[in-house]
Amino acid sequence: MQSRNIDSFIMNGNDCDSSNSELLMKTIKMMQHPAYENPYEWSTDDFEIGCPLGRGKFGRVYLTRERETGFMVAMKVMFKSQLTKWNVEKQLLREIEIQSRLKHPHILRLYTWFHDDRRIYLALELAAQGELYKHLKAAPKGRFDERRSARYISQVADALNYCHANNVIHRDLKPENILLTDDDNIKLADFGWSAHTNSNMRKTMCGTLDYLPPEMVDGKTYDDSVDQWCLGILCYEFLVGNPPFESQTTQNTYDKIRRLDIVYPRHMTTGAINLISKLLRIPSSSRITLRDVMNHPWVLQMKQ
Repeated sequence: MQSRNIDSFIMNGNDCDSSNSELLMKTIKMMQHPAYENPYEWSTDDFEIGCPLGRGKFGRVYLTRERETGFMVAMKVMFKSQLTKWNVEKQLLREIEIQSRLKHPHILRLYTWFHDDRRIYLALELAAQGELYKHLKAAPKGRFDERRSARYISQVADALNYCHANNVIHRDLKPENILLTDDDNIKLADFGWSAHTNSNMRKTMCGTLDYLPPEMVDGKTYDDSVDQWCLGILCYEFLVGNPPFESQTTQNTYDKIRRLDIVYPRHMTTGAINLISKLLRIPSSSRITLRDVMNHPWVLQMKQ
């Protein structure tokens, strides 16, 4: 059984989802747990697993309560046989290694993990509103308004900027990999395709077809600016309802990506188009920084 210290179970002091008093109460509860500041082997005996929250390729996610403190988490339960069948054991271990180290208000926390003979359990921060994707599809006309889009984009940029500062490239940004909290703030999730690299140079092609940057499509070496490209695609999808290079075939999508073949609908403002056009650039070195995204006039204006 894998051991994890309770320190990773305490909420980050900067977490925007809780008031200071709530954080204090949660911290006090954690200090009462036998694992606090001690080595501890977590198991299913420590948790009350409740109703399912969602289903994935390798298992399910359940609303779960830690017995000693009453702390609520989303427990992701995966079957080892499925992970082996699809040859993703290393991918999962990389995800655990990366996500357990990231502590940011807009990144989903991985508090702890453990396993038994058949399953692997990830105790994740609870984002009660679930996938951002379903909210996008349920929005009027299947798209977000500019104020909502700008606020989400600013938060995602903040999360990615933190990742890059810690030598992590996400590589799979899309609405399905972003969760929403009760107070409508985003949590960047799913680090299965992420890479931790000191050199900041990679060559693996990965991610989601409609979000692939041209350097990946062409099999070139790339750096963390692939996340800026994906952020531009995300912004477009928020405002339009579908990604800009979506096509009937993979090859057509590749061709449109290489040509930067983008159509901006009439309802989009010049400010939004300006931001997207500065993120969807070739070569990658010409893309604006994530801090520039957060300080872009359109973002600042829409957030007021």
